[in-house]
Amino acid sequence: MEGWRHTNPKGLWTDKRSRRSDVIIKTPTHYFLVCGASEGFTPLNAFDAALLRAGIGDTNLVKMSSIVPPRCQLIAPVVLPAGSLVPAAYASITSDIPGEIIASAVAVALPEKPDYPGLIMEYSARGPKAEIEETVRQMAIEGMKIRGRVIKELNSVAVEHRVKRVGATLAAVVLWENEEVEQD
Repeated sequence: MEGWRHTNPKGLWTDKRSRRSDVIIKTPTHYFLVCGASEGFTPLNAFDAALLRAGIGDTNLVKMSSIVPPRCQLIAPVVLPAGSLVPAAYASITSDIPGEIIASAVAVALPEKPDYPGLIMEYSARGPKAEIEETVRQMAIEGMKIRGRVIKELNSVAVEHRVKRVGATLAAVVLWENEEVEQD
């Protein structure tokens, strides 16, 4: 694709390859785990309330695939700026079956070699929290095995909810770049 060019809004030719350094989102250096469950008037209202209970409801989540950047560090959840673009890998489920138990979980597996990326797995289903969390942890272990990486650290979080009318659960790994957070 040598010499591949496109026109910008002014009609001038530019080389797209020179624009790769114009990254809008920095590579995150930290991550944290959150979860929430709630009832709502509709499935979307229940999901929105679960986001709020998890502490990420006033942000614009950017759903991402499941890779933790190398050297990314686990931190306690932080208050995110309202309206910010927030990369997150998450699992959620809604139900309108009264009495049904629903659960969501995420797991993060970090490799022994810090220059390698880690892995996030997400899982939601009908069933108890312990079962859903164990499943997602096994998914993370299998994902690292497929990559040929030894796990140094495995963290997870899960939440369950017994549906009253319309319920939702959500578990998320939020990636964040916060220069004010001290790195070890």
